[in-house]
Parts: sequence; structure tokens; C-alpha cells
Amino acid sequence: MAKRAARPITVTLKHLAAAAAEEHGLTKKQVEEILTGTVARIARHLRKGDKVRIVGLGILQVRRRAARTGRNPATGEAVPIKATRKVGFRAAKELADAI
Repeated sequence: MAKRAARPITVTLKHLAAAAAEEHGLTKKQVEEILTGTVARIARHLRKGDKVRIVGLGILQVRRRAARTGRNPATGEAVPIKATRKVGFRAAKELADAI
């Protein structure tokens, strides 16, 4: 029987904060506040339509998807799909090479 691959863990903001706190001699709460504030700031810039480039990580930007017609898979009926805004991410070369 083939071995099953281990399930990857999900790293949360709390995990990142704990690791950063240990590395930099800060409290977990301080680092969590910094990371939460950073995420909020990134969201504000994306809401305004700005691109957010984080060196070594990548570029976040809002992408617009036009309205279109989809199909209900159960009935085959045409269904209108509204235009949406999605966050797109393009990994930096450093990140892509690290993986």
C-alpha cells in the first residue's frame, strides 16, 4: 500500500505572530497588532484601487471580472453573473524560486 502524503498545516496569523515574537523579543500581542494593522492597511489600499507590492512576497491588486452569463449545472438554465472585484496575487520571483 502506498504511503499517504502528510496533510499540510495551515499557518495562521497567530502562528506567524508567535514565531516573530520569539525571534524579535516582542510579545505575541504586540506582533499580532502589527500584523493585523498591516493586513488592514493593505485592504484599505486595495479598496482604493492601489497595487500593493511586498518585496520577496509578490504583488496584490484588485482585478475586475466583467458581468457574464453562466449555467446552472443542474438545469442547464442560463444565469446572469454580476461583475465582481477580486484580489489577484502574483508571486515574486524570490517566492516562486523558494518553493
